[in-house]
Amino acid sequence: MTTSPTTSLTAAWRARVLAAPERVALSHRGRRWSAAELDADATALAADLAARGVGAGDRVALHLQNVPAFPLALLALWRLGAVGVLANPMYRDRELHHLLDDSGAVGVITSAADVEVLRPAAEGTAVGWWLGVADDDPTLADVVAAHAGAGVVVPEAEVGPGDIAMLTYTSGTTGPPKGAMNTHANVLATVEAFGAWIELTDDDVVYAAAPLFHITGAVASGALALVGGATLALSGRFDPADAVTTIEAEGATFTIASITAFHAIEQVEWARRSHFASLRAVYTGGAPVPQASLDRFRDRFGIAIHNVYGMTETTSAVVAVPLGVTAPVDPLSGAVAIGRALPGVGIEVVTDEDDPAAPGEPGELVVTGPQVVPGYWQNPEATARTLPAGRLHTGDVVVIDIHGWIYLVDRLKDQINVSGYKVWPREVEDVLYEHPAVHEAAVVGRPDDYRGEAVVAHVVLAAGRSATPRELIAHTRSRLAAYKAPREVHVVAELPKTATGKIRRDDLRG
Repeated sequence: MTTSPTTSLTAAWRARVLAAPERVALSHRGRRWSAAELDADATALAADLAARGVGAGDRVALHLQNVPAFPLALLALWRLGAVGVLANPMYRDRELHHLLDDSGAVGVITSAADVEVLRPAAEGTAVGWWLGVADDDPTLADVVAAHAGAGVVVPEAEVGPGDIAMLTYTSGTTGPPKGAMNTHANVLATVEAFGAWIELTDDDVVYAAAPLFHITGAVASGALALVGGATLALSGRFDPADAVTTIEAEGATFTIASITAFHAIEQVEWARRSHFASLRAVYTGGAPVPQASLDRFRDRFGIAIHNVYGMTETTSAVVAVPLGVTAPVDPLSGAVAIGRALPGVGIEVVTDEDDPAAPGEPGELVVTGPQVVPGYWQNPEATARTLPAGRLHTGDVVVIDIHGWIYLVDRLKDQINVSGYKVWPREVEDVLYEHPAVHEAAVVGRPDDYRGEAVVAHVVLAAGRSATPRELIAHTRSRLAAYKAPREVHVVAELPKTATGKIRRDDLRG
């Protein structure tokens, strides 16, 4: 892994280029860029952006899938001291308008096919230009060629560790999405800590299964590979069959994705162990993972999936299972450990009154450390509420055992109250996943005049399997206290998910 005492991502990238200019830095569907070639293309794109008036501190929205234009744009923006605003490419109208308006983005880089459709979303914002990326030219070759040549000179802006590298917007489950200010120091801290944790080397190939517009893809795949000295392998928007072929073709050694992505890969009937022979480190995060899912994937493909925990506000990974270690299971809740704190990360478990929870007792996870953002963009109220004195109150309920293993119980807001008893959806979901017919499960509370709330499950069955709601309820009743078992089970074709694969429980409550 390329390391140096750098204070910005641009400086870290420069060190990587100088150390090994000919080493492959990026691949996309058979095409490869050496570090020197990628740097030259990024410099040419920086010249184009500078000609559009982009300078230090300006925000530019990246509304793209996992295509070469994405890392090119980030490298170009960082060279100018500008900020990448990570935008979900499925955003339209109101969602995109909020992001553009809130961030003050001066321009948008998006699919050429979407430019005219999206223009109305920018009305009344600071957006002054659009750069379209053609589906048949996701490398921005035309733009690069127009500014390339021995004479192109784009001075690197002076950037400090506290300057913003990316504005990454939260999912907005508790109000309008907020822009987390991920600084250069935040991103470098995650790259260095997580890179060391997974033993990243210059020979590694990082397959970006997670979307680059999400903090996991942007940092724990994109930045990790680019400034960590590895190769970043892209194949566009996640498709399970495409992922299988790309992992084999590129000889990918590391990948990270939501558990739903791995569930989708399991549905690729022709996938075999041989397709994943090159993988040495595989991680999943974003949601609690049932042991049954980990066992099923390992039994079929011989791959051990390790848990990792992070948030937009922690610039991705801050807790993870050590490479090659099997995570323990909490004997009381049945939760699989999400890992241990990465070096330099501070972990607290607190009560509702923000007092330390008793050892072994559940409480809210509070995180401190160099990965934690300084706050939300132009939102001091939310910053003060969620990050008082730099202590990130995550909203996640955890238990820590005497060995430092951290178990994620659930989200505070998802707790179900049944006749005064607490029910955590994750515990019920884990039991449902133990049924051989269950592919995916989501549990929510529904208002109930008698009990306060009733437990309701939504289940997607595995291909070729069958089970009735009555059978699934009986399955949970045989393994859980009666009040925890679902009173209703709905078998559905699919569950609502975010772009990164997280199941949207809020959509199921309606």
